[in-house]
Amino acid sequence: MERITLHYLQPELIRKDAQEGGTMLQASEIQKRFTHLQHTVSETSKAVHADSTIPKDLMSCMDELDKECKSAKKVMSSRNEGRIRQCVDDLERIGDRAERACREADSLNNRVKDAVSSMHLELAELKGEMHLKGEMH
Repeated sequence: MERITLHYLQPELIRKDAQEGGTMLQASEIQKRFTHLQHTVSETSKAVHADSTIPKDLMSCMDELDKECKSAKKVMSSRNEGRIRQCVDDLERIGDRAERACREADSLNNRVKDAVSSMHLELAELKGEMHLKGEMH
């Protein structure tokens, strides 16, 4: 069984930069993080779709998240912080639903649970950092 490994893009350096008065997330860093997030969502979606026992609500959340992630590319390249923050909020909200569906499922394999949990964590971290940036400006 293949294991999904996620590598985060140095959030500790981003926080340190913010504490020193720098811009929390530069446009290029947002783009890198979002590209990584798209990959994470895609890999999680593949893991979910590979298991025929996945509950419909989890499958539905992953399909919605996959679709929203693809359509968010334009927003992410817009440099409009408000729109980007809202987009990340929306993605994280769907990720919340996916994680809840995962917790409520009776029997899911660990690969799917880990993938959904890691994906949600990545979404939540990006959301938190985007909101922290918004408060600093």
